[in-house]
Amino acid sequence: MTEDVAERSLRYTRDQFEQVLEQTEEYVRENPVRSIGYAVLAGFVLNRLPVCRILGGFVRLLMIAFKPAILAYGATKLYQAVQNGEE
Repeated sequence: MTEDVAERSLRYTRDQFEQVLEQTEEYVRENPVRSIGYAVLAGFVLNRLPVCRILGGFVRLLMIAFKPAILAYGATKLYQAVQNGEE
């Protein structure tokens, strides 16, 4: 394996994000009035939602998921180091 899985995943995610951003820009340029309407609607909905509570729950969920993710990453790196040491 020449590339780390995390690096490939990061590159794929970045490429997908850039593609979505380009498509969004294109849509906004083609439909400016509709885009403003969607933005106003999204702002209204976000204003009515308890955003702080939702973000707080999301952060708590990330903190719970962070520990096992770090453990799995460390175990993967340890396995790779052992495999490279045997060669």
